[in-house]
Amino acid sequence: MYGNTRWAAVGALVVLLAGCSANGDDSGKGGSDRAPGRPGQRPKSVAPYWVNPDSRAARQVLAYDKEGRAADARTVDRIARQPVAEWIGVDDPQGEARGFTEAAAKADREALLVLYDIPHRDCGSYSKGGAADGNAYRAWLGGVLKGIGDRAATVVLEPDALPHLVDRCTPRQFQEERYALLTEAVGKLKALPHTKVYLDAGNPHWIKDPRAMAEPLRRAGIDRADGFALNISNYQTTEENAAYGRKLSGLVGGKPFVVDTSRNGNGPAPGGDDPENWCNPPGRALGTPPTTRTHDPLIAAYLWIKRPGESDGTCKGGPKAGAWWPSYALKLASGAK
Repeated sequence: MYGNTRWAAVGALVVLLAGCSANGDDSGKGGSDRAPGRPGQRPKSVAPYWVNPDSRAARQVLAYDKEGRAADARTVDRIARQPVAEWIGVDDPQGEARGFTEAAAKADREALLVLYDIPHRDCGSYSKGGAADGNAYRAWLGGVLKGIGDRAATVVLEPDALPHLVDRCTPRQFQEERYALLTEAVGKLKALPHTKVYLDAGNPHWIKDPRAMAEPLRRAGIDRADGFALNISNYQTTEENAAYGRKLSGLVGGKPFVVDTSRNGNGPAPGGDDPENWCNPPGRALGTPPTTRTHDPLIAAYLWIKRPGESDGTCKGGPKAGAWWPSYALKLASGAK
């Protein structure tokens, strides 16, 4: 996706902006009263994760400002100024992981990364793909491990991978391999000196009974992981996820969890549990900004794991999954409280 030249530029920007972190807003609010521009870092006491100064949202802010759309620039700046997860791509896992973690280290922050390349990914839906087989996945993971090295990172491991085993979307013949790959990934990531790992555990409206998620988490290595993640790329409320997470935590040894609050400010769209209700629903909003100040000992952080403004897939007029969608980003940020 990105070459080493880009990472050199990002690193230079981080050095220039590192001094901004001491003056960052620690209110935890999603809005901003400063002039839009290259974003600085959030205070470490609020959110220790790196803010990418060259994110798609940051570039959109600059584009709107150049076009004279000052109000829109300020609105999208609500996304740009927050630490948002970086999803490691297929082509250069080592280079991307190194680039993100080095840039984060230069800013005295830690990288927030998502690994999403498991074979038979997304059951052939909008984000289908992934590694060709187990060996290809291990090779890809090896690149990620070399890229992270001894730098600080929080890794969200393979969104959907375990819930798709529970809902039987993943064919039976691939299930044992998936458990083996996840267990191996957890072990290798935790062997790194400064890496935290969270396994995806769906959301309360997908795998509704937390007891159904407990054994899959155990088989995937939750005992060695730092915890589990909820609500990735979804819109369920923070309150529902917190209640579900507490129950699930009690079933897996009291492990803490993180909640994706990137787009749940208005909760889910009307329509109940319609399978397509999660895909680019209108009328949604940014949720609680990323923070480790959750005031709940079991909730390690509220994170923006799904990148606000990137499409869920080619539904409701959206571009392909993961593509930047300026109008949707603007609406998400406009709806933020």
